[in-house]
Amino acid sequence: MSEAYEIVKTHYAASDRGDLEGMLAPLAENCAWTEAAGFPCAGTYIGPEEVKKNVFFALGDLFDNFTFTLNQLLDAGQHVVGVGLYAATAKSTGKSFEARVTHVWEVEEGKVVKFEQFADTKLVADALKP
Repeated sequence: MSEAYEIVKTHYAASDRGDLEGMLAPLAENCAWTEAAGFPCAGTYIGPEEVKKNVFFALGDLFDNFTFTLNQLLDAGQHVVGVGLYAATAKSTGKSFEARVTHVWEVEEGKVVKFEQFADTKLVADALKP
């Protein structure tokens, strides 16, 4: 397995433990983290602090028990692809959802420099609609 694969694998292991700092540790200070258009925290955020605030804290404000289940992790050298499932319950509506998602990672010099999410955003948006 590539170094990139192992680095991304540590992010997912930290996610499984609920360890936010461990999830952010592999991110470079200039990491460009992109959440899909239509997703509640859509946009591109630069660096671990912006990701923490605009993605992970934002999702925690909107949803109870937001989880990602990794189904497949693909090694493509400095690129890694994670395929899985999001699940959560919207705090505002009480509606739950499950949505397929793919994460594309790029690693350089031992740090994640780019992340892009591709998700079924309609299912997530529907859970937020009253």
